[in-house]
Amino acid sequence: MSTKRAAVRLCLAQQPEADALLSKDPLALLMGMLLDQQVPMEKAFVGPYVLTQRMGKVTAQAVVELGEDRLIELFVEKPALHRFPAAMARRVLALCQQLVDEYGGDAAAVWKGADSGQELLGRLKKLPGFGDAKARIFLALLGKQLGVQPAGWREAAGQVGQEGTAMSVADIVDADTLGQVREHKKQMKAAAKAAQ
Repeated sequence: MSTKRAAVRLCLAQQPEADALLSKDPLALLMGMLLDQQVPMEKAFVGPYVLTQRMGKVTAQAVVELGEDRLIELFVEKPALHRFPAAMARRVLALCQQLVDEYGGDAAAVWKGADSGQELLGRLKKLPGFGDAKARIFLALLGKQLGVQPAGWREAAGQVGQEGTAMSVADIVDADTLGQVREHKKQMKAAAKAAQ
């Protein structure tokens, strides 16, 4: 089993400073994934960097201590961190509270020491805002780009864990692969619409 964070440069925000933060800070990466809904992917993954600019060093404990009202103010401040800033601030707070309560505030502890892909998937699905699909995509991202590869991780991630795909954020390593993933999602939406 490999759980070593590879020395990679993530390209999810498509902005150098934000991607550098995502590449080195597990909490920023979890937050970006949490925010990745109903907004463009790049906006979601820039969010943790913007929060850092507004708040200073962001840790799970610091977010919890900040409290809901102040966190919402930081999310709502223009430009808002999300299309639904108050709701997503509450989700980030819930995520950070769970990280403090169950993992000593260490976001990477969610995946450190997981003995199998299924165990890791189960841990991810217990996080606020991480449903089945989001948990599988994040598991695939950990395995494909960060070297977190407990036994059976590809199987646990399902279709998005397969090698050579261009289906999700797990597969985005540059602007070209971002375009491929967007094209895949466009085709999936068209197929779903045609099936109605």
